Parts: sequence; C-alpha cells; structure tokens
Amino acid sequence: MNIAVLSGKGGTGKTLVSVNLAAAAENAVYLDCDVEEPNGYLFFAPEKIIQKNISIQLPVIDRNRCTVCRKCVEFCNYNALACIAGRIILFEEVCHSCGGCRIVCPENAITEEEKVIGHIESGVSKNVKVKTGILNIGETSGIPIIQEILKENEEDQRIRIIDCPPGSACSVMESIRDADYCILVAEPTLFGVHNLNLVYELVSKFSKPHGVVINKCLEGENPAEQFCIDKKIKILGKIPFHQEIGMMNSKGMILVREKESYRNYFINLLNEVTEIRN
Repeated sequence: MNIAVLSGKGGTGKTLVSVNLAAAAENAVYLDCDVEEPNGYLFFAPEKIIQKNISIQLPVIDRNRCTVCRKCVEFCNYNALACIAGRIILFEEVCHSCGGCRIVCPENAITEEEKVIGHIESGVSKNVKVKTGILNIGETSGIPIIQEILKENEEDQRIRIIDCPPGSACSVMESIRDADYCILVAEPTLFGVHNLNLVYELVSKFSKPHGVVINKCLEGENPAEQFCIDKKIKILGKIPFHQEIGMMNSKGMILVREKESYRNYFINLLNEVTEIRN
C-alpha cells in the first residue's frame, strides 16, 4: 500500500507524521520525495547507505551541421529552444529531456549528453528501508529523482510511506500519482486552512482517497477542524501542541521509538488508514 503524506507548506509536521508512520509499521519503506530539502534521514540515521546518481539527457547542438531550420524550436512545447541571432539556444532549466528535438532534426545535428542532477541514498533503520532523494543545488526540477525513487520500489510489497514535497506543484503531483491514500497534514490556523485547501483541491482532482491529521492543536477554536467538517473531510487524528513533542522532534528523535503512547497513536493511525483503503 502506498500512503502519501503531504501539506500545503513546509513546517506543518508532514515529516513528523511520515517518519513515525513508517517506524510504527512492522515492515515499511520510507520514501523521502522532498528532494529539495529532505530531512527524514536525520531521524532515521540509516545504515549501510548505497548512493545512486540520477541524471537527465540534455540536447547538444552541433553548430557545424545545424542549418537553423528551426524545426526543433517549433517542436518544443516547453520553449526550451529558441533561435537568437541566427543560433539555436538551449534553456536547459525548462528542458523536459523528451528527446523530440533530436528526432525531428533533419540534419542530425542534435545529440544528447547526460547531466547528473542529484542522487538517491538507500539505507536501513531497524524495521524501515529508507530512500532519500537529494537534488543538487541550483537544479530546477527534482521530478526525475522522484520518479526514480518511486519506480525502484514498485515491486516492494511492504507499506510505503511517501513523504511528499510541500505545496501543490508538479513535484507533489508526481509524488502522489500512484498513492492509494493521501494524508493531509494541517495546522489549526486560518493560514493553515488556506494551505490545507491547496492540497485538498489537488487530491480531489486526482480522485485520491484522503483524510486529515491536524498538528499542533490547542484547546479552543480550530479553523482547520471546522474546514474539514464543512467539507466533510475525515479527520484521522489530532496531534497536540506539546513541549515534549517539540523537544523530541528538534533532537531528531522518532516518537514511536521513544514512548509507548506515541507508538500506539501512530499504530492506530496506520491501522485506520489501511482499513479505510481496504
């Protein structure tokens, strides 16, 4: 079963929920798809790490063969190629590495070369297989890394917890594409409701079964809870705004491995999600 954990912004507790769900399972795979700022490994401290570079294919234009016919420019829907001052120019930041420009070039003036954009680190932490995607500084898209993380584990029958990037951009869409269930993590504030609505609309467009965990809860008014009631969204659980949780989290401690009450909480949360799906 693939369980994706996402939130409308960073800092809501998405990784807190993801890490503890994976640790609460008897046997799980934790996939950190937040490739720009992964931090799940800081909690798991995995051992026996294996690293794998991830690269993309970028077009290379042979100036001696290019006749500037512009067929490659006309083909590219992403505007990654342009004709400037009689030369074909590549904007690699928006290139999707589809290879189409090479195919349509009548002069065979376009070849491809590999460019490493990041890597995946795989390791083990007790009952959890940990895979972390890391995008190189300066790169614009981590989607190829996310695709590789998810593809590598397609045959694994264990519960897979997908720690998604924050927000609702393309990288998040890629992370939840094969998710069986989505857990939306929100804060109990008006600002939290705004961000919750972003991911709620996203999973709704993808027709993904979903529920909400509200983090940092205090007594009194809870706009996020009211939003869920109004939208008829299932509230899977509420995590209190508690000093102990904050201290343990700041020290990189996994709650379910430190205290039985937290372990029971996340086991119950995991059981509820799996039962809903089944």
